[in-house]
Amino acid sequence: MSVELNHTIVMARDKRVSAEFMAEMLGLEVGAPFGPFLPVTTVNGVTLDFADSDRDEIVSQHYAFLVSEDDFDVIFQRIQRAGITYYADPARERQGEINRRDGGRGVYFLDPDGHFLEILTRPYGSG
Repeated sequence: MSVELNHTIVMARDKRVSAEFMAEMLGLEVGAPFGPFLPVTTVNGVTLDFADSDRDEIVSQHYAFLVSEDDFDVIFQRIQRAGITYYADPARERQGEINRRDGGRGVYFLDPDGHFLEILTRPYGSG
Protein backbone atom coordinates (compact mmCIF):
# COMPACT_ATOMS: atom_id res chain seq x y z
CA MET A 1 0.00 0.00 0.00
CA SER A 2 1.35 3.43 -0.91
CA VAL A 3 0.11 6.29 1.27
CA GLU A 4 1.40 9.86 1.18
CA LEU A 5 0.25 12.99 2.94
CA ASN A 6 -1.04 15.31 0.21
CA HIS A 7 -2.38 18.32 2.09
CA THR A 8 -3.71 19.53 5.41
CA ILE A 9 -5.80 22.53 6.40
CA VAL A 10 -4.24 25.09 8.74
CA MET A 11 -6.85 27.25 10.47
CA ALA A 12 -5.86 30.89 11.00
CA ARG A 13 -7.26 34.20 12.15
CA ASP A 14 -5.88 35.70 8.94
CA LYS A 15 -4.83 33.11 6.37
CA ARG A 16 -2.67 35.60 4.44
CA VAL A 17 -0.67 36.62 7.55
CA SER A 18 -0.16 33.00 8.63
CA ALA A 19 0.70 31.67 5.17
CA GLU A 20 3.18 34.48 4.58
CA PHE A 21 4.77 33.90 7.99
CA MET A 22 5.33 30.20 7.32
CA ALA A 23 6.53 30.80 3.77
CA GLU A 24 8.96 33.51 4.93
CA MET A 25 10.38 31.44 7.79
CA LEU A 26 10.82 28.30 5.68
CA GLY A 27 11.90 29.97 2.45
CA LEU A 28 8.82 28.80 0.56
CA GLU A 29 6.23 30.63 -1.55
CA VAL A 30 2.58 31.35 -0.99
CA GLY A 31 0.64 29.92 -3.92
CA ALA A 32 -2.40 31.26 -5.72
CA PRO A 33 -5.66 31.06 -3.77
CA PHE A 34 -7.65 27.86 -4.31
CA GLY A 35 -11.25 28.32 -3.22
CA PRO A 36 -11.15 29.47 0.42
CA PHE A 37 -7.54 28.29 0.83
CA LEU A 38 -4.16 29.93 0.53
CA PRO A 39 -1.57 27.20 -0.10
CA VAL A 40 2.06 26.83 0.90
CA THR A 41 3.64 23.75 -0.67
CA THR A 42 6.75 21.99 0.62
CA VAL A 43 9.44 20.53 -1.65
CA ASN A 44 7.99 17.02 -1.25
CA GLY A 45 4.60 18.21 -2.52
CA VAL A 46 2.66 18.43 0.74
CA THR A 47 0.41 21.48 0.72
CA LEU A 48 -0.54 23.41 3.83
CA ASP A 49 -3.86 25.02 2.94
CA PHE A 50 -4.40 28.07 5.13
CA ALA A 51 -8.03 28.93 5.82
CA ASP A 52 -9.65 31.74 7.79
CA SER A 53 -11.42 30.63 10.95
CA ASP A 54 -14.49 32.36 12.31
CA ARG A 55 -13.80 31.04 15.81
CA ASP A 56 -12.31 33.15 18.57
CA GLU A 57 -9.81 30.46 19.50
CA ILE A 58 -7.56 28.59 17.09
CA VAL A 59 -6.74 25.05 18.23
CA SER A 60 -2.96 24.79 18.17
CA GLN A 61 -1.50 22.13 15.89
CA HIS A 62 2.07 20.89 15.49
CA TYR A 63 3.83 20.96 12.11
CA ALA A 64 7.36 19.53 11.83
CA PHE A 65 9.59 20.14 8.82
CA LEU A 66 12.63 18.04 7.96
CA VAL A 67 15.34 20.33 6.56
CA SER A 68 18.99 20.05 5.56
CA GLU A 69 21.75 21.28 7.87
CA ASP A 70 22.32 24.30 5.59
CA ASP A 71 18.59 25.12 5.46
CA PHE A 72 18.41 24.80 9.25
CA ASP A 73 21.06 27.52 9.56
CA VAL A 74 19.18 29.85 7.21
CA ILE A 75 15.78 29.28 8.85
CA PHE A 76 17.23 29.56 12.34
CA GLN A 77 18.80 32.90 11.41
CA ARG A 78 15.38 34.12 10.20
CA ILE A 79 13.82 33.07 13.51
CA GLN A 80 16.51 34.91 15.47
CA ARG A 81 16.40 38.05 13.29
CA ALA A 82 12.62 38.22 13.72
CA GLY A 83 13.02 38.01 17.52
CA ILE A 84 10.85 34.89 17.69
CA THR A 85 11.06 32.91 20.91
CA TYR A 86 12.27 29.37 20.25
CA TYR A 87 12.65 26.20 22.25
CA ALA A 88 14.66 22.98 22.20
CA ASP A 89 11.68 20.93 23.37
CA PRO A 90 7.93 20.64 22.80
CA ALA A 91 7.22 21.26 26.49
CA ARG A 92 8.79 24.74 26.06
CA GLU A 93 11.07 24.24 29.05
CA ARG A 94 14.34 24.93 27.19
CA GLN A 95 13.77 28.41 25.80
CA GLY A 96 16.54 29.92 23.70
CA GLU A 97 18.16 26.54 23.00
CA ILE A 98 18.20 24.06 20.14
CA ASN A 99 18.18 20.29 20.56
CA ARG A 100 20.66 17.79 19.16
CA ARG A 101 18.53 14.66 19.05
CA ASP A 102 19.76 11.76 16.93
CA GLY A 103 22.89 13.67 15.96
CA GLY A 104 20.93 16.44 14.26
CA ARG A 105 19.48 19.76 15.32
CA GLY A 106 15.94 20.85 16.04
CA VAL A 107 14.04 23.87 17.25
CA TYR A 108 10.38 24.72 17.97
CA PHE A 109 8.64 28.10 17.57
CA LEU A 110 5.12 29.50 17.37
CA ASP A 111 3.37 31.00 14.36
CA PRO A 112 1.01 34.03 14.69
CA ASP A 113 -1.94 31.76 15.58
CA GLY A 114 -0.11 29.63 18.13
CA HIS A 115 0.59 26.64 15.89
CA PHE A 116 3.77 24.95 17.07
CA LEU A 117 6.27 24.74 14.20
CA GLU A 118 9.39 22.61 14.31
CA ILE A 119 12.42 22.36 12.08
CA LEU A 120 14.72 19.35 12.43
CA THR A 121 17.65 17.96 10.50
CA ARG A 122 17.29 14.27 11.40
CA PRO A 123 14.08 12.25 11.81
CA TYR A 124 13.55 11.15 15.40
CA GLY A 125 14.89 7.68 16.04
CA SER A 126 17.36 7.89 13.14
CA GLY A 127 20.49 8.29 15.27
